[in-house]
Amino acid sequence: MSLSIYLLGLICVLGIAAGQLMFKLTANAINTAGTIFSLAPLAWFTATIALYGITSIGWVLILRYADLGKIYPVMALAFVLVPLASHFIFGEQFPKGFYLGTALLIAGLLVIFTSGK
Repeated sequence: MSLSIYLLGLICVLGIAAGQLMFKLTANAINTAGTIFSLAPLAWFTATIALYGITSIGWVLILRYADLGKIYPVMALAFVLVPLASHFIFGEQFPKGFYLGTALLIAGLLVIFTSGK
């Protein structure tokens, strides 16, 4: 599988991660407005669904050229990116064990992606 397929997979992961952050922004907008039917929550929700739709189309196109079992581990990066971004954007805090688990996840991904055929 070529490097470009992995790069496209990474773009999809970034889209999925951004979508998760946008879902949180939607939830915050609902809390502020008191209803999902106000302009801000609906705008965030609509934008999020659009991003997920585009990302899903991209993922299907990637799967035309990649084995699911080989490309899917790229999605695990979302488990690193989303909490990191939520820390900086929303000020969320995590226990020390979270960072150890994240390091283990990254180590596992390195093993997967650097292993030979």
